[in-house]
Amino acid sequence: MQEGKLQTIDYRTAGKVAHVTFNRPDVHNAFDDTMIKELSTVFEEIEKRSDVRVVIVTGKGKSFCAGADLSWMRRVKDYSYEDNLKESLELAEMLYKVYASSKPTIARVNGAAIGGGTGLVAVCDIAIAADRAKFSFSEVKLGLIPACISPYVLKKCGEGRCREFFLTGERLTAERAHAAGLVNAIVPLEEIDTYIENITSLLISSGPEAITKCKELLRNVAEMSLEDAKKFTAEVIAQLRISDEGQEGMNAFLEKRRPDWAEDSNR
Repeated sequence: MQEGKLQTIDYRTAGKVAHVTFNRPDVHNAFDDTMIKELSTVFEEIEKRSDVRVVIVTGKGKSFCAGADLSWMRRVKDYSYEDNLKESLELAEMLYKVYASSKPTIARVNGAAIGGGTGLVAVCDIAIAADRAKFSFSEVKLGLIPACISPYVLKKCGEGRCREFFLTGERLTAERAHAAGLVNAIVPLEEIDTYIENITSLLISSGPEAITKCKELLRNVAEMSLEDAKKFTAEVIAQLRISDEGQEGMNAFLEKRRPDWAEDSNR
């Protein structure tokens, strides 16, 4: 897939970093069926690229993502159950592709993240919010629920907070989202890129295979019994110790030098 502007997304790479920007600022980057398909396609492409080490997801203009597009909602309102199920499964699959990406993902929350937009924050590994950002699980105000995004928000915020946020649909400040665990840090908008650059440098200086395996560990261990986790975690670390990357990393540490993957960390 060629980089550049798709219909709803601007996808570009700079060095080792892929930039995925929701490009519908006229509707506050609200998503529709086209954006869902394009996000899935972009993350499938990123997954194939060994040169990409980090993915930054953001929105063009003042908002991150305002949830479902009104024009799309007018159409799906009259869909059959079967048609609604098909599109909902496409949304669920797209969210999982972002969540399960082998590359570390950073949500650059430049403004409002509403409804499904909060789900796009939650599926990213790290979320950095501008101090002006607002959040809301507003689906109940429309007689709906935050269904497809719920597994990821629950993982980040826990059931107790989600009971409050999902049921009330209240608007949340960046501070409340941070306290709830939805975002990792709040910074002034004019400082957000510098902050994210520092995180990106930390990620690129880590072993790429180790990052991928670490993400697998985080996805899998929480669902395992302690008995199963004992064997799984022992096998994972044993495999990494004898891998080329693990050997290089340990040798570099013992020899007091940088490992080969960190020699050129320019983006």
